Amino acid sequence: MTAFADLKTFLRDTEALSQIAGRLGWDQETMMPRGAALQRGDEMAAIEAVIHARRTDPRLGDWLAAAEAPDAEGARLLELTRRSYARACCIPDRLAAELARLTSLSHGIWAEARAAGDVQHFLPTLRLVVMLRREQAQAWAEGTAATTAYDALLEEYEPETTATDIAAIFDRMRPRLVALRERILGAAYQPAPLSGTFGAEAQLRLSRKVAEAFGYDFTRGRIDLAVHPFSSGSGADVRITTRVMESDPFNCLYSTIHEVGHATYEQSVDPAYALSPLGQGVSMGVHESQSRIYENQLGRSAAFTGWIFGQMRAEFGDLALETPEAFHAAVNRVGPGFIRTEADEIHYNLHVMMRFDLERQLIGGDLDVADLEEAWNARFLADFGVAVPRPQDGMLQDVHWSAGLFGYFPTYALGNVYAGCLMQAIRRDIPDLDRSLAQGDPSPATAWLAERVQRHGALHAPRAVITAACGTAPTEAPLLDYLEAKFAAIYRL
Repeated sequence: MTAFADLKTFLRDTEALSQIAGRLGWDQETMMPRGAALQRGDEMAAIEAVIHARRTDPRLGDWLAAAEAPDAEGARLLELTRRSYARACCIPDRLAAELARLTSLSHGIWAEARAAGDVQHFLPTLRLVVMLRREQAQAWAEGTAATTAYDALLEEYEPETTATDIAAIFDRMRPRLVALRERILGAAYQPAPLSGTFGAEAQLRLSRKVAEAFGYDFTRGRIDLAVHPFSSGSGADVRITTRVMESDPFNCLYSTIHEVGHATYEQSVDPAYALSPLGQGVSMGVHESQSRIYENQLGRSAAFTGWIFGQMRAEFGDLALETPEAFHAAVNRVGPGFIRTEADEIHYNLHVMMRFDLERQLIGGDLDVADLEEAWNARFLADFGVAVPRPQDGMLQDVHWSAGLFGYFPTYALGNVYAGCLMQAIRRDIPDLDRSLAQGDPSPATAWLAERVQRHGALHAPRAVITAACGTAPTEAPLLDYLEAKFAAIYRL
């Protein structure tokens, strides 16, 4: 028991340092002065060197060899620590620090390139990020059970899942998604979009109100503005960001709901697990299931958009859309837009599938960084039927690759699959849910998710969490059935 207790104490301090590093990242994307970028890169490298040294400390190996788990929670903690220790020991100190420094710097360079629409400004930095991540992936693949370098990266975000698993799911999803899209785009009825100008302050007031409705605890969090919305932190300090476009209030509103899904997951984890390997979401696929179910199955439902319609009119006056039904259809309009975060529920998955294929080619060495923009534009035209007009609408739109997050993108679509299963179970267990949603109260559903999924943190493996919550193993069928029923009703198919 002494070894187990010593291990827990050591891990707690390491997790605390990781939270501090995360706060530096949050500050960089929200409040840091532009001139601080080089120094921040050095700061991130320095703190990552300390964290990496702790994650590879030989004492961890000794404690893991000697420790006896007192219960199932302790056994899971040891399992996660062994996996983390094995992966950390594969990575040289130099590589860990350099990745932290470079990905800190690359964020600012990406943001500048995105603002200017200048791909060439970003490519040299991206080439270095890809090179370092390939080196890291190869080290993991050689030192662990990962089959390929990309699988080694995917393990970081979705343990116990391989690229082959993901590709098989996507191959089953794509035909039904494409067929549904063609039916919708060919439908006689096409909903009118929301138009007008919507003030930033009013949008932020409404986004805060909606965040509170979904259970976000502002005593342990805050909302700020960022180029690309994100959630950061866990436990007692979980922060989110959103963005505002005065011509498109849905961007702010649904970005906020999405990030609140991430944040309430972290806020709902059992406090007993704080600052331990159990004290955070178990995987990004499960994390995305929470953000996507909040945003889509709940936030874009007819019942909840009826309530939002009233809130929008209270904030902005009369809208061009005169009825809740027309407003709901506008919220859910389907079209081949360029931006993933603004995509409808059908095209969103196609966005993710494209990125999954491109980044596998990048990591595998089959696609050179210099050819990425051309490959992106060609694939987008093939998949969506429209040409990318500018880099901000193409390969510069997402922050993930500048941050080195290769292996992250497929978890968005996997999260949609999990969300489809969870919503099917919620509808089964809470048959009168729409009555609450129509009052702007999603708490019956969010409380169900907090109890069945969120409070467990990383106590159970990802698929085990979803299976236990739903009563059946996850498949893509509930998601596809939900999409077909929903959009057939909206488009009068």
